[in-house]
Amino acid sequence: MRKMGLKIVFTGLIITCLIGCQQQKHVVVSDSKQYKDGRLISKLVPVKKPNVSGKPINSSDFINQVLTVNKVSPNLYSSYYPTYNAIMSWLNSNTSLDELYRFGLNIYQMQGQDQQGNVKFTGYFTPIIEARLQPDHIFKYPIYRKPLRKGKLPTRQDIYNGALAGEQLEIAYSNSLIDNFMMEVQGSAYLNLNNDLPLNFFAYAGKNGHHYQSIGRILIDRHQIAKEAMSMQAIYQWVATHSESDVIELFSQNPSFVFFINKGVAPVKGASGIPLIAKTAVAADRKLIAPGTPLLAEVPILNTQGQFTGHYELRLMVALDVGGAIKGNHFDIYHGIGKTAGTQAGFYKHYGRVWVLTTIADNMNELLLNSALTSIEES
Repeated sequence: MRKMGLKIVFTGLIITCLIGCQQQKHVVVSDSKQYKDGRLISKLVPVKKPNVSGKPINSSDFINQVLTVNKVSPNLYSSYYPTYNAIMSWLNSNTSLDELYRFGLNIYQMQGQDQQGNVKFTGYFTPIIEARLQPDHIFKYPIYRKPLRKGKLPTRQDIYNGALAGEQLEIAYSNSLIDNFMMEVQGSAYLNLNNDLPLNFFAYAGKNGHHYQSIGRILIDRHQIAKEAMSMQAIYQWVATHSESDVIELFSQNPSFVFFINKGVAPVKGASGIPLIAKTAVAADRKLIAPGTPLLAEVPILNTQGQFTGHYELRLMVALDVGGAIKGNHFDIYHGIGKTAGTQAGFYKHYGRVWVLTTIADNMNELLLNSALTSIEES
């Protein structure tokens, strides 16, 4: 959802050792890494079968997401058609995960952030923000379109200090500085512009080119919020108890700034231009996972307070989005629209496991994913 346009990058990954299924021990802790045994020596490790039991709980959503890919971008769909078709055939067969190979599917476990299979999960969502097209004493925080001029754009602090004033870049005004900031973090939002439906979708239109700095990390480093208590809700609570000048000072520590475009009445789309289905679409690092890639994920289940329950659910997912903070063995799960989705997404900073599913054949000794760039135009 952060960057429109579609360029598929299938990064070359050479796996030099074939490893069979490994026994993994679950260690139940709050939000830290769960898998403590079995070193995975490559970024993607071929396995005979996923070392999990059960069935994906979102089969129908996965099928709908794949059909949406086909409807919006037939070219992207066709490049993954053999794999999508094999997965759907397996789902229709009602057989176990042990039978994936019978449908021509090869399975590769992701190495994880610690080479033990621990893949990080965070969450994002599409907020609904109160806004107006003209400013007043309440709706006074501008949302900007991206400047057309060349060269380096102002930092967040410069923008807060009026660096864009007079350029007629304001496209809406909200009543909350933190709502604007979180809209940038999420990459888009629905704006209620006239206190009535329909809502307008404001999509990502670019950044100012400065590096992203996590304000959550800053609050932890300043001992304002404990690391174990950090969440989007905790940041909102901090803002509610501090002055506007304090909030501006904190936000200014992140020089990155996001610009938007009003798409009118439109669905939420990811960077691949595909409408996203909640808890089925994910943002991924396209240097590691190409857009359109289907994934099998073992996702930790959280309680209503955001605590890990010690249980997991299996989900089939599709990488359709990107994010500035999403690097390596880290996936951002799209949770949907509105406050409830935001609460759920804000809790996620937990670990699970991920397997890449593909019909690309390996030679039983190494996996070579071609590093050639394949450009696919939007249909």
